[in-house]
Amino acid sequence: MSIRNFNNIRPHFAERVFIDQSAIIIGDVEIGADSSVWPLAVIRGDMHSIRIGERTSIQDGSVLHITHKGPYNPNGYPLMIGDDVTVGHQALLHGCTIGSRVLVGMRSTVMDGAVIEDEVVLGAGSLVPPGKRLESGFLYVGSPAKAVRPLTEKERSFFAYSAQNYVNLKDEYLAEEGHM
Repeated sequence: MSIRNFNNIRPHFAERVFIDQSAIIIGDVEIGADSSVWPLAVIRGDMHSIRIGERTSIQDGSVLHITHKGPYNPNGYPLMIGDDVTVGHQALLHGCTIGSRVLVGMRSTVMDGAVIEDEVVLGAGSLVPPGKRLESGFLYVGSPAKAVRPLTEKERSFFAYSAQNYVNLKDEYLAEEGHM
């Protein structure tokens, strides 16, 4: 794995975090306990901060970045991700806020200043445009993403299941590598 300082800031990882050897993590990044970062993911906190909660899984090929502070955006946008989030394969998250208990579908894009509240499913391939807010309790799909229906109780229970599934899998990887 490539863990790199930027501006003398080193990424910080809580206990029991798994980071695949092919992942790249740079700068002002903090990852919470029992989270996982899978092959070829890039998490680049070089011009603002990235915070990833507990039991959150960043799947293969995902790209996580920020929006820098500048004349067009004085405060910039950090990237914030809550607890029990599953970020699907090849997702692109850029300077946005993702609540807790969220599923970000494969190849989805969430852009600058967008907010996904707690307990949301974002369908595969969806686009959340800059500044858009996805309200809690709904399935969103499309480009741009639109609410199509409320989540069922079964779908809401999937958040904890998915998070725990990846906690269990990363524990297997850590044990195999002798890190536990």
